[in-house]
Amino acid sequence: MFNRVITNQTKTMILLMVVFTTVILLFGGLVYYSIVNFSHQRFYELLKIRTTTIVQIEKSKKQLDIPENHILNSLNDEELPMERDYVFAIPEDSNFKKISSEVQIPDFFFKNIVQKGEANYNDNEFYYIGKSFKYNNKSYIAIASAQNHYIIYYLGFLKRTLITCIILSLFFSMIFSFYLSRTLFKPILKITGKVKEISSENLHLRLEAQPDNRELNELVDTFNTMLTRLETSFETQNHLIGNVSHELRTPLTSIMGEADVALSIDRNAQEYKETLEIILDEAEKLDKKIKALLLIAQTGFDGKIQKIDKVRMDQLIWDTIETIRKIDSRNNIYLDISMLPDNPKKLKVLGNEQLLHLAVANIINNGCKYSNFQQVKVSLGATDTDVYIIIKDNGIGIPESEMNKIYDPFFRASNTKNYEGYGIGLPLARNIMRMHNGELIVSSYENLGTTVQLRFPTLYGTLSKQEIVN
Repeated sequence: MFNRVITNQTKTMILLMVVFTTVILLFGGLVYYSIVNFSHQRFYELLKIRTTTIVQIEKSKKQLDIPENHILNSLNDEELPMERDYVFAIPEDSNFKKISSEVQIPDFFFKNIVQKGEANYNDNEFYYIGKSFKYNNKSYIAIASAQNHYIIYYLGFLKRTLITCIILSLFFSMIFSFYLSRTLFKPILKITGKVKEISSENLHLRLEAQPDNRELNELVDTFNTMLTRLETSFETQNHLIGNVSHELRTPLTSIMGEADVALSIDRNAQEYKETLEIILDEAEKLDKKIKALLLIAQTGFDGKIQKIDKVRMDQLIWDTIETIRKIDSRNNIYLDISMLPDNPKKLKVLGNEQLLHLAVANIINNGCKYSNFQQVKVSLGATDTDVYIIIKDNGIGIPESEMNKIYDPFFRASNTKNYEGYGIGLPLARNIMRMHNGELIVSSYENLGTTVQLRFPTLYGTLSKQEIVN
């Protein structure tokens, strides 16, 4: 992948260079063409003025005296480079070959003047413009010619200037293309390098968001979500592999032992009944543990929420508390609503109501059980970005040395031996929170109590008002 990115970077740099080069050459060509065209038009205008002046001067004479060489003396104080002015009488047969050979001007030029009344011509170095006129019922041609100093001197300088500018522009465009392509691909290269560092041993690493790059940040968020699911799956898998055999072996050993004893010794009906009751009890324990395994597997391995809805967390909390009270009337739960926001829309989250109910119920049940049914305080609040549920009890707490194991499936703290349970409440709740892009934070002190904070991203501020209402 890295090589592919490098290749794409090179391709991008070459493409940018081609684009910049094309633009520079087109611009240079346009400038050159415009100036050349302007120089042609400007010089022809000057020659036209000369020709008009010649005609006016000749017409003002009492007698038109044309020299044999047809070349006039300069009629202007400011001569053009190598300027020559001509006046010709139009031959009766309109044959200009003789005149053409004498002055080295093509005869078609003379014919064009006669036909059109005015014409121009150039041989790259000398420019000519001619005009016909009548004097005393005779037809004449006046021609002004000169060397185009714009072409000879200025355009040569322009060529050198443009070539120099084009070379410098190409050089800087190459540097700019390299810099731009590197800037464009730098975040991708950075992400690629970070991805190469991530393996099964360090799935806790996350990609960093790129400033002012919305599209790339969407990719980063998607990848980080995938990493979270993978991390949860790996952790769940590792914990399950280490604990499943032990947790399932105990009830199985008990069932097999009771069955073996029952088969090896003849017993009366009452003794057989008692044995079967023990076997049934152990089988029920085994069934509960298998169901617990399935729950953890569903929230840990898959990482997908089957059904997504807009859930009001205040309603979910009330339903959860009511359900827990019905299960055991000894459960003493106090709902603190002092942190509720003024706008109830802030309490909406996107998720699976059943799974959210399961996560919250597990935490509250644990609080009631391990506090010996003392009061458990449940607080609900929300900001513009998050919904918070804080569950606080005054129970036995968790020893500080065992806090790093609280998310291991089937782990139970050393001070919970007198309490029934399977050690799946916190791992299950954390998996569900991760599925909802939420966070579960536990703080606990032995013999003082435990506080669990659940944080969910709220829909408020991310969706339109109409979407939130619906």
